Amino acid sequence: MEAEPSTQVQSGRLMDKKGRTAGKLRISVTDRCNFACLFCMPEKGSISWLPAQDILTFAEIERIARVLVSLGISRVRITGGEPLLRRGVEDLVGRLSGMRGLESVDMTTNGWFLSEKAADLKKAGLRGVSVSLHSLRRDRFTKVSGVDALPRVLDGIDEAARVGLRPLKLNSVALRGYNDDEVCDLVEFARERGISIRFIEFMPLDGLGIWSPDAMVSGKEIIERLSAEFHLVPKGREAGETASLWGFEDGKGEVGVITPMTQPFCDDCDRIRLTADGKLLSCLFDTEYHDLKRITRNGGSDSELEAFIRDAVWRKPDGVGYMPRVKETWEKPRNMNSIGG
Repeated sequence: MEAEPSTQVQSGRLMDKKGRTAGKLRISVTDRCNFACLFCMPEKGSISWLPAQDILTFAEIERIARVLVSLGISRVRITGGEPLLRRGVEDLVGRLSGMRGLESVDMTTNGWFLSEKAADLKKAGLRGVSVSLHSLRRDRFTKVSGVDALPRVLDGIDEAARVGLRPLKLNSVALRGYNDDEVCDLVEFARERGISIRFIEFMPLDGLGIWSPDAMVSGKEIIERLSAEFHLVPKGREAGETASLWGFEDGKGEVGVITPMTQPFCDDCDRIRLTADGKLLSCLFDTEYHDLKRITRNGGSDSELEAFIRDAVWRKPDGVGYMPRVKETWEKPRNMNSIGG
């Protein structure tokens, strides 16, 4: 008989019942976003943002992060919503980047504020940044993101490169009928700038509820399309990483595909997530939200926080790879903007 989690997770690094060890943390600092990407957000008029008093303070985030780093977390990525909407986020970057035991602090952003914030983020200790770029055509970009922002996002990418934020990556969700015919154009754009690009399969975390297998462009299809235009060199996928990587025969650039739907990587997943309102998610598709704020705001000790976190991670779901018909059988959690991407 399997022992109770509390008797199995008393010491050592954060491990779940499948033997996976957590090493990466994604911290959402806000659920708010100034974009409305159709694969992420509900209709603008139906959005209910989290109340300000429910959002973790930087001090609370730092405290939780310190406990997690003491348990083996070594890499942090700051997300949103749009993280650069959070006032003073550079201060949080500085707090985290100076934390002993933490190897890197990176960020994922829509790029709207990046041209004005990149230098300060770099100075605060941010290592790298991933920028969402779903089309190079202004009208399509507006249709997908809900905002006419392509020139501003491109300026942000250029500024991030100029100040030396590395790794600098592009993230693109391939949507059939929207941007799937731009895969090669996006790759060429990235290659010309020495930027890595990742294509992400459309997941059923969309606020509009439009996900279907037909709307999703698989990683395999993306690589087939690229192979018709470029000489790709397979580089594989490292354990714990989400992207399967390919280089180019001419040595210029790198492309990856992230395939949570067609080739899930759940068996070696080493990520956990902290939502803006203090919920710990051990899996992107988890429907159980473990509320750390009840401890941080009610006088709980770090030891209590550690024990609660250990138990939450121990209960990590097997993952989407074990949900054969996700859209029909999976109880949908909150929208992607409030999960932390």
